[in-house]
Amino acid sequence: MKTPAVLLRGILTICEKNILLYYTKPPVLMFGILFPIFMFLAFFVGRNLDLVLFFPGFLAMMLFFTASSVGPLITPWEKREKTYERLLSYPVIPESIIFGDVLAGAIFGLGISLIIWIVSTLFIQVHIINPALFLFTFVLGTIACSSLGALLASPASNSPPNVMIFSNLIRFPLIFISGIFIPLSQMQGLSLALACCSPLTYVVDLFNAAISGVSFFSPLLDGGVLIAATVLFILLARFIQVRNLVKGL
Repeated sequence: MKTPAVLLRGILTICEKNILLYYTKPPVLMFGILFPIFMFLAFFVGRNLDLVLFFPGFLAMMLFFTASSVGPLITPWEKREKTYERLLSYPVIPESIIFGDVLAGAIFGLGISLIIWIVSTLFIQVHIINPALFLFTFVLGTIACSSLGALLASPASNSPPNVMIFSNLIRFPLIFISGIFIPLSQMQGLSLALACCSPLTYVVDLFNAAISGVSFFSPLLDGGVLIAATVLFILLARFIQVRNLVKGL
């Protein structure tokens, strides 16, 4: 029976290992940092758009891609290098591995997104109405998005490119239905229903509440949905990874 101290040490050790090994991998840098910046430039540069109005969406998109880019690389890479099974021979359990992956993704997403936000404020005058809610959104949003990344890494594959392609097939559509480019107040019918199914929607809405004080949903609802989504993503990731271990995948 492993004590909480042993479990916590396993999570922190795996997180440290992930930080040292995977933060500088090309797929993480490309899809975690460069892609959202290019996406922002493609949609906003040269167009007569209110950058202050769309800034919460851009910040949420940056957080989403950075936090969810680490997880899809870790598990298939370690399965390819035959180190995933070795981890399980140490005093860790699948939950420690998943939480370590989530923590590594969250730290990466939080750090890069904060840097982007600080640099952006030099060019865009953004006034934050609720700093506490703003910080809460940063932390909860990175954990939720990182948990999604851990879930996307769970399929039985030892090919990082295949898993990255699969994860991008999920992540790319989410940014177009989550109130980033079209505010939720302008959606109705099917588009609004789809937006409600995306966890990124609630990150955008919380940033709007923190920055402008105006949100489509209640901040309590946004936070509750993100917490529930985080728990669901982690439970699904655990279920899939344990099932794959039983099947020898």
